[in-house]
Amino acid sequence: MNQQQAKGSSRWPKFEIFANVRPVVLFELLGRGFLGFFTFLGEIGLLFRDVLESLVRGKIRWRLVMEQIAEMGFRSQPVVMITGAFTGAVLAAQSLFQFAQLKMETGGGALVSVSMLRELGPTITGLMLSGRVGAAMAAEIGTMKVTEQVDALRSMSVHPIDYLVTPRIIAMFVAMPLLIGESAALGIGASELVGMQFNVNSAYWMNQMHHYTDLSDISIALIKGMIFGILIVGISCHQGLKASNGAVGVGRGTTSAMVISSLAILIFNFFLTLLLNMIFPTGLAKR
Repeated sequence: MNQQQAKGSSRWPKFEIFANVRPVVLFELLGRGFLGFFTFLGEIGLLFRDVLESLVRGKIRWRLVMEQIAEMGFRSQPVVMITGAFTGAVLAAQSLFQFAQLKMETGGGALVSVSMLRELGPTITGLMLSGRVGAAMAAEIGTMKVTEQVDALRSMSVHPIDYLVTPRIIAMFVAMPLLIGESAALGIGASELVGMQFNVNSAYWMNQMHHYTDLSDISIALIKGMIFGILIVGISCHQGLKASNGAVGVGRGTTSAMVISSLAILIFNFFLTLLLNMIFPTGLAKR
């Protein structure tokens, strides 16, 4: 009997480690997690307050702004364009697989155009920029922080926010709408090429797309892009300015910037979709 009990108990993982964990310890861990989360939100809020003060004071370094526009916008074009084109192509192919069974192939143009403008264009572009621009931004600022270059700026009466954060915020406001427009346009264009492979008449495809797509869809894309851009720059700069402990801290800050900004984009996208759909209804609701 004892051998059977021993065999039966060996089939399951042993959870004796949890028996030694007291409820007080669990509550303490949860409390630290909530405290860290609210501390993070407070630090982000203070960072944006300093950026607003910098914009009001008018201490804008336009040379740095132009450099950041080239870094964020021009150098990000290949990855954004390729991602947008193949996202639109895949979306068109998947929709046409289903629409072909209902003899509604021409509806694929409307589906792709609305989806690329309202959802996929801003979201995919934001995720790509959080991986490319956000990580590079956190690494650059984090390296300056651990090598005491940020303290050197303060010693020269240069506010780090004016020099490091504000130019990137302004550059993102310029680069993000252009990148979203390129991503959505290439996605829609690639979808039309896929529709031609399904023997869909291009005139009918474009007619359906123009019928169900209007300025409200473009407005949603731009609004989401602006908010996603602010999230990327704010979180990445915050993680860079908090970096410490040498190269290890810079690596952790870079990873945290990419992960947190990507999660923030996905979470904010859900609530923005619900809110903006009430302002700019989609489909037959706006007819």
